[in-house]
Amino acid sequence: MATTKWAVDPTHSEVQFKVKHLMITTVTGYFSSFNVEVETEDEDFTKATRTIFTADVDSISTNNEQRDTHLKSADFFDAENHGQVRFEGRDYEKSSEDEYKLTGDLTIRGITKPVTVNVEFGGVVVDPYGQTKAGFTVTGKINRKDFGLTWSAVTEAGSVVVSDEIKLQAEIQLVKQG
Repeated sequence: MATTKWAVDPTHSEVQFKVKHLMITTVTGYFSSFNVEVETEDEDFTKATRTIFTADVDSISTNNEQRDTHLKSADFFDAENHGQVRFEGRDYEKSSEDEYKLTGDLTIRGITKPVTVNVEFGGVVVDPYGQTKAGFTVTGKINRKDFGLTWSAVTEAGSVVVSDEIKLQAEIQLVKQG
């Protein structure tokens, strides 16, 4: 069996997170600079031997410059000392027809914890330019406080400003290399 290397197609991929604000609305944020590298046996993702995701904290965007600056500060991601979010996948298991569970280690602010995300496999196709591509929708949840993102505030009425639960969502398109 041959090792197949895959790299992210950034123009057809996106990584976002969602967090409740004041517990009444959801704010969406994006990482505009990220990378995904996967190594598989042939084109079988269930036999992935390497899955690495990184996101540059300085690329965070919530469409609000003041909030983005706060997220990059020591109150949250501490971009100056911890410039990347990193996930190293260990186990990719089929749970139903096109549904999988990917378990690995997520590192934020230098704190590493095991995380399992849901993966919907969209399939493998050859695009009009002859490139072999694979598509995935990734969803999951983490508790931000598990990773040292503990900043908190309470309104005068006692409402929490930012929820602890962060929803993760990514649309990932990989391109088969060489």
